Amino acid sequence: MKTAITLVFLYYMLQILGGLAVAPFGMLYSLWAYGSLDSGRVTEMLMAPSMLMGFVFMGICLWKMGYLSGRRKEWRPVPLPLVAASVLAGGASIALLSFLSAWLDFLPDWMDSTFDMLQSGWLGIACVAVLGPVLEEWLFRGAITKVLLQNYRPATAIVLSGLIFGFIHLNPAQVPGAMLVGFLLAWLYYRTGSLVPGILVHVLNNSLSVFSDLRFPGEGVTDWLEAEWQLPVVAGCLGLLFLALRWVGVACPSQSKT
Repeated sequence: MKTAITLVFLYYMLQILGGLAVAPFGMLYSLWAYGSLDSGRVTEMLMAPSMLMGFVFMGICLWKMGYLSGRRKEWRPVPLPLVAASVLAGGASIALLSFLSAWLDFLPDWMDSTFDMLQSGWLGIACVAVLGPVLEEWLFRGAITKVLLQNYRPATAIVLSGLIFGFIHLNPAQVPGAMLVGFLLAWLYYRTGSLVPGILVHVLNNSLSVFSDLRFPGEGVTDWLEAEWQLPVVAGCLGLLFLALRWVGVACPSQSKT
């Protein structure tokens, strides 16, 4: 557990370091382009580059620390039926989490303006939808979940991994959903021994979230789905999730070694 907490702390520190690394360039550009230091404009301009540099620093650290190096099986392709089952489980989970977010809309969203800034340009969209999921799967499943599985029973390790993944988001509006999807991603990693299914599900989740925010700003699933259809749709998604998880369990009957 100590190693997992250390990795989380390192993640935060390197995100801060990423911001510090690009800050001078942003200030120089602001002085050159606008003749003054406009903090709001600089912050918006540097949001995506800061996140990208944080990802680069974290990736370098994970590689240097030995996580995933020499572990090519964790990046190995998985059979297409297993990919389909994982994506189906992810899609059903995403739909269920959409309902959960709508029902928990009283939770404050501290990151709303941050995501708006990130999603205003292609680099920010790429960081949120693709690069972030890949890095987070490398960190949270390829490093943190791996360490937890080495020190705890699988069920305990998966629960701890999901809790860590949820609370690291810090944003109350994101924590419940991130925690639940963290359980799924940790279980997929444990069962398959590969990061590929989790990356696909994570990219799908974030990409759909970005698309929804840009295409239907301020709208949730309950805004366009009639009340009488919500319970049947939730029940259907739960059924699909169960079948998909069962499919993965049958395809990977033995526990993966980490």
